[in-house]
Amino acid sequence: MGNFTFEKTEIKDVFVVIPKVFGDNRGYFMETYSEKDFKEAGLNYNFVQDNQSSSTKGVLRGLHFQKTYPQAKLVRVLKGEVYDVAVDLRENSETFGKYVGVLLSSENKKQLLIPRGFAHGFLVVSETAEFAYKCDDFYHPEDEGGLLFSDETVNISWPKLDCELKLSEKDKIHPTLKNLNFKFKEGI
Repeated sequence: MGNFTFEKTEIKDVFVVIPKVFGDNRGYFMETYSEKDFKEAGLNYNFVQDNQSSSTKGVLRGLHFQKTYPQAKLVRVLKGEVYDVAVDLRENSETFGKYVGVLLSSENKKQLLIPRGFAHGFLVVSETAEFAYKCDDFYHPEDEGGLLFSDETVNISWPKLDCELKLSEKDKIHPTLKNLNFKFKEGI
């Protein structure tokens, strides 16, 4: 199917996206997104915003979501390596509270497609990382929600690092799944 392989994960609607890479002695070329190829795979997204961040080893960003304006995301790493996580917060989902975790790197060029209804975050495991992602809705700062990265119910198996974790103040105090008092409705 075009220039991408779409690998299913343990959670319905979450895909690892692997682009075809064309390389020679000059370097490489790859498409990172093609609306045509995604639609042929049944993945109908209208991405409206691209974001990029730079972080150092041990930075953990997340787990974030927007409540009223949920976002689907297509995430990838431009430089370095991160452990990327998506937690299912969809009401009545068979996998509610479960997560998918994938190592994304500039070397493996994998991407993670995360539909609406998930909390998202990542941990930088290389010395530095540049992270980029597409969103299918705009960012609304007043609409932020979060899930505690260390929630014991979700029990994310974050990679062990030889340094302290670096989190924002808000990421240190997000509620646990048990105390979240929020679920995404079906059909978001």
